[in-house]
Amino acid sequence: MGNKKFERRKRIKKGIRKNVTGTAERPRLTVFRSNAQIYAQLVDDIAGATLVSAGSLKKEDAQGIKRIDQAAIVGKDIAEKALSLGIKEVVFDRNGYLYHGRVKSLADSAREGGLKF
Repeated sequence: MGNKKFERRKRIKKGIRKNVTGTAERPRLTVFRSNAQIYAQLVDDIAGATLVSAGSLKKEDAQGIKRIDQAAIVGKDIAEKALSLGIKEVVFDRNGYLYHGRVKSLADSAREGGLKF
């Protein structure tokens, strides 16, 4: 007997991960959101390694503002870090969350920052 919302997200996530795989040239941009924070990381699934990560908890300018604005800051930050490593293209993994609100804000700001997906 699990949390219905968690079980639903886990089921959706499993379906997404069947089709989405990150490589060194085109890593997977995965998003995790908690109630208060949001995190993003670029993952090379073939090597099983996280290439770069960003989160609202690590950014001082992301504290004390609306969560949707936090997501935009994290999206820009992950894009800057990816471009500094020479990564321009990624595959987006929404991690079972709806493409709406904070997840959409993070994705849009990562695109504005220069990432293509």
